[in-house]
Amino acid sequence: MAAAIARGWRGEFEAMLFSDSGSGRAQALAEELGGEVASNDEIGSRADLVLLAVKPNKLDEVTPDLGGAKEVVSVLAATSLERLRAALPDAEQVLRVMPNVGVEVRQGVLCVAGSASEGAREKLELLGHVVELPEEDFDAATAVMGCSPAYLALAVEAIADAGAADGLDPGLARELVVETAVGTAELLRRHEPAAVREAVASPGGSTEKGLEALDREHAPEAFAAAVRASLERMRG
Repeated sequence: MAAAIARGWRGEFEAMLFSDSGSGRAQALAEELGGEVASNDEIGSRADLVLLAVKPNKLDEVTPDLGGAKEVVSVLAATSLERLRAALPDAEQVLRVMPNVGVEVRQGVLCVAGSASEGAREKLELLGHVVELPEEDFDAATAVMGCSPAYLALAVEAIADAGAADGLDPGLARELVVETAVGTAELLRRHEPAAVREAVASPGGSTEKGLEALDREHAPEAFAAAVRASLERMRG
């Protein structure tokens, strides 16, 4: 997720600093995006905004080196603001953010909680649609917006594969479904989902038959079950 955010911020800042635990990812990102590899100490003292993206169990190991950081954005899962502030006592502002992968192309959704400067919020808004939420809603929001790109990708793949099975070139089938998804997303910004379905599915037509088949195969229930399973995993 940190890499996706960094790619979404490409070209926006004077410099980006990267650090890792020895995986080599920081060097690869620095080369890709024109940034610089630095120590955690350097990042804490030099960066206007620190993006914290480590495994939650590494929080106490990493934060002592970030003592100079004044503003921190955390994308750590299941790590509350209270926990973050305790680990970053010198930080003036701490923001908890749950983004989805669309941030890489500046079409993400970012759920945020906590305090942040106007500049930090403007940086996040470069990445997509920002929604302020109370922390207690983060799990449900993550199950809906964090996991759903995978579910939507599965639907696109299945529809394109069905078209290819009937003779369409596989690349063309995928292109048709992906571009249709883009247009449908814009329609869904303007209309309720039921209205979009009704506009496409004329009585007795091919779309109506397809929707009936989805109902028979329990597709709506399957998507709801996916959200519930994600929630159970996050809360378990």
